[in-house]
Amino acid sequence: MSITLVAVIAALLLGHFAKPLAALRHHDGFVAWLGVLGAEGGSLRRAALWFGLGLPLVLLAALQWWLSGWAYGLPSLLLGIAAVFYAWGPRDLDLDVEAVIEADGAEARREAAKPLFPQRDDAVIEGGPLVEAVFRCALWRWFGPLFWFFVLGPVGAVGYRLVSLSAQGAAQQRLPEAQRGTATLLLGVLDWPVAQLMTLTLALAADFDAVIGAWRRWHADGVRLGLGHLEAAARVSVAVELAEEEAYAADGPAQAPALLELRDAMSLVWRVLVIWMGVLALFVVAGFVG
Repeated sequence: MSITLVAVIAALLLGHFAKPLAALRHHDGFVAWLGVLGAEGGSLRRAALWFGLGLPLVLLAALQWWLSGWAYGLPSLLLGIAAVFYAWGPRDLDLDVEAVIEADGAEARREAAKPLFPQRDDAVIEGGPLVEAVFRCALWRWFGPLFWFFVLGPVGAVGYRLVSLSAQGAAQQRLPEAQRGTATLLLGVLDWPVAQLMTLTLALAADFDAVIGAWRRWHADGVRLGLGHLEAAARVSVAVELAEEEAYAADGPAQAPALLELRDAMSLVWRVLVIWMGVLALFVVAGFVG
């Protein structure tokens, strides 16, 4: 079986069932590295972003090339597993969603939802924003690393994770202010093809006409960066799912609560992931993925 598929499956299983290993996915070292490069008066401050990303990725690319073809691909397989495992998360999205659903009280629920909103200081406990947050986090935590691993191998998965870190949270704050916008733009460029594929897959996993309609409305003014089309498609898909559930429920609620929308959003994300893995398996069988 393809090294790519085996590496992805192994990394997913390790992340889901070997919980103690999740401690190895912390990215404090990279945050500290950007802090050193972006410190006031540093000789590399003006190129902190590019040097911070470039050096580790060049070294990883060299290692990836050097290991290729050795020992029937076993070293490359182990490197791929390590890269996907490092780039995945670092938090488990399904556990974060479950924590919000099971939280007792509004304040506890708001606190539990904070990890779903890494780009802002507070959480919004409303159906639409929660649905959008689940799909954004799914892209940043799962589908971004997977897509770029499929395209570029280990350097693609790790590279996406480092760019994502540079554009958000503590790592972004360590960069000079002039470079923060560059990091955000770079992440947007890397996210664009992933979000398009996620939207297409969501159309297959949910209501095709509703998703494509949302995609067309977003792009009515031309192609542009951003996750608005994915967020719109997610919201309309969850609305359709809940409408179908209420149609079959004898005493279904007239209007779905936010937590029901959150639950269905997570269910749709799982469906999208299953389709991605199924398509990859078909590519492997057809011989298109090595």
